[in-house]
Amino acid sequence: MSIAPREIEIESAPPGLVVSGCESLPAVFAEALNGDTTLQVRRMFRDPRVLEPAERAQLVAQLRTAVELNPHVAELRVLLGMALCVDLQVQQAMEQLSIAVEQSPDSFIARLKYGELLMRLRICQRAAEETHKAAQLATNAAQSEMARRQAATIRTMLREGVERGGYTGILSRVLRLNRRSKEQANLPVFAGTK
Repeated sequence: MSIAPREIEIESAPPGLVVSGCESLPAVFAEALNGDTTLQVRRMFRDPRVLEPAERAQLVAQLRTAVELNPHVAELRVLLGMALCVDLQVQQAMEQLSIAVEQSPDSFIARLKYGELLMRLRICQRAAEETHKAAQLATNAAQSEMARRQAATIRTMLREGVERGGYTGILSRVLRLNRRSKEQANLPVFAGTK
């Protein structure tokens, strides 16, 4: 089943998407983000590698300002966390995404992106938990599909042993073989065996 981009329509102001005590999220975004920031965010979503280092730094600074002005909007923190990931500031990204999850535990995108960051850091068990919670919060088929694909990737990583600490590079293989040969050299030899 293939869905053409024309078939997917996104409403500008989804009903029921209201931040506690505030207007709808698109209105909060329009108020907090200027046109240049919105353009950079869209470019980041299309292809994160397109942004130059100076543009990434500028985007992070503008999103930090937006979060300072609207600290109660978890979705702005998610955008900041994503921009920090693109700018390779992983620790700060993890902090922003975890705060977003704490602020809005029922936010699909906060849970999904936090799970994705954990997955990329090879913290697979926690990533699987966050992705599962995101899947439970999915409200439409597109969200369910994103969570399903991420969960499948995490299961593959767990099955193949690509979790944090499970390095399988050439150096670890050589060291493992060297360690095994030393262990075998220390084993007692029985008479009459070949």
